[in-house]
Amino acid sequence: MYCLLGGYMVDFVLSEEQLMLQELAREFALTEIKPNAEKWDENGEFPKEAISKAIDLGLITIKIPEEYGGGGLGTFEESLISEEFGWGDPGFATAAGSTLLASYPIITGGTEEQKAKYLTKASEGCLASYCVTEPSAGSDVQGIQTTAVLDGDNYVLNGEKMWITGAGYADWFFVLAYTNKAAGYKGMSGFIVDANTPGITFGKKENNMGQRCSDTRSVIFNDVHVPVENLIGGEENNGWINAMKAFDLSRPIISSHAVGNARGAMEEALRYASERSTFGKPLIKHQAISFMIAEMATKIDAARLLTWRAAKKVDSGERNTIEASHAKRFAADMAMEVTTDAVQVFGGYGYSEEYPVARRMRGAKVVQIFEGTSQIQNMIIARELLNSLE
Repeated sequence: MYCLLGGYMVDFVLSEEQLMLQELAREFALTEIKPNAEKWDENGEFPKEAISKAIDLGLITIKIPEEYGGGGLGTFEESLISEEFGWGDPGFATAAGSTLLASYPIITGGTEEQKAKYLTKASEGCLASYCVTEPSAGSDVQGIQTTAVLDGDNYVLNGEKMWITGAGYADWFFVLAYTNKAAGYKGMSGFIVDANTPGITFGKKENNMGQRCSDTRSVIFNDVHVPVENLIGGEENNGWINAMKAFDLSRPIISSHAVGNARGAMEEALRYASERSTFGKPLIKHQAISFMIAEMATKIDAARLLTWRAAKKVDSGERNTIEASHAKRFAADMAMEVTTDAVQVFGGYGYSEEYPVARRMRGAKVVQIFEGTSQIQNMIIARELLNSLE
């Protein structure tokens, strides 16, 4: 079955390979993620062992080219995996996605030497973190204060990054810094920084509302010397465009993560509503509840289709900025709505941490914030629409 969307065709029939990949990810989520999700969240435990198992199965490095040990597949296949990870647990999906997010700028703009070294490391099990956000610069990326000054064969890096997922377990970082602050966003550069480089320190693990297993903390760079060969692409002042290209790749993945979390919440609400009885019949037999769950299903399906469209477009080599923002904004807001409604279906039990819908609702909220808030996505969509008139 095909559908014409945005001037191009999207095939909604998964290939045999894609179905097998989806089933592998679903089985992994069922056996490795779901049984541990409550413990990880309660203890704030980083799921390193489970992430290592996922890497061994090729589920996390699916988008890294084959010549560097990855799966060599596309964003669409990665989105299939991410949905199952989100279905298992949203915190795990975020923690597991950190390495590939940090790898995107290397995939899209790195030198051959950088790809051979760091993408291969990722395929072999090394973890990485994406360092852009700062204490005073979140959605306003141009507001970052981190600088990198050339000094002989090294750049001297100074600054603080905030809310960095997996920072305490990363083997290397992607870091965005100013090499020419007077040029504004055109003066930013991207760097690969090994985590054991002298001058790097870490803040405390943040006690977040949700997704507590993702080890979110600050990373401080104090006169950190980064070899010139770790300047991504080998040229200064192309960091901004490379970071934005990374978002075009990552936003469909975050969207699918949100779809998976919402799908998990809906399934749990449906199961509970079929087992719990009030006024002499199962909850699902009450129209108010059945309609609520029906609306959940429609919203999840719509978000998935937007996500698949964004993923398919970028895989075809086309710019997908507006499609990625449509998917990310809608899926993030949808997941918050669906998980909140799932708590409502559970009633008082939904407000208890003994039931997973509470954890899913807490985990859904941050997706409306990271990798560009829902409001930022609306700004991007509006900008792209305006540009289309020119």
